[in-house]
Amino acid sequence: MSIRSLRRGFTLIELLLVIGIIAILAAIVIVAINPTKQLGDARNAQRRADVNTILNAVYQYSIDNNGSLPAAIPTSGTEICKSGVNVDCTSLVNLNVLTGSYLVALPNDPQADVAGVSTDYTISKDATTSRVTVAALEAEQSATISVTR
Repeated sequence: MSIRSLRRGFTLIELLLVIGIIAILAAIVIVAINPTKQLGDARNAQRRADVNTILNAVYQYSIDNNGSLPAAIPTSGTEICKSGVNVDCTSLVNLNVLTGSYLVALPNDPQADVAGVSTDYTISKDATTSRVTVAALEAEQSATISVTR
């Protein structure tokens, strides 16, 4: 028997080749999956749902109040204030009339500042048609999230 046949295992070249192939396949999978884009898409989907939730609550309020929209809605796009007892809403739109009957709480942007008072959503109404627009300020990946009804 020769010495070569008694040694078992892989050569350094074989190991490096296998590691290189695994690294290339892992890179391809990571690029294909793109977790950053997937997470951004998920947050944008939540923003779209939140915008529709706010609009639905506004219109449910309107139906219950003979077509009158909440008085706090301005004609210019102003940020919506978070709901809560200890929140100062002086420069923001206070839609706390919606919480309780129409919403459990006003939705917050998925990446909103926890300590801040803004939900990072804006609301406005057209002065002539009374159509309400709700938009997300922090939409990702150059998306525009805005719904008008």
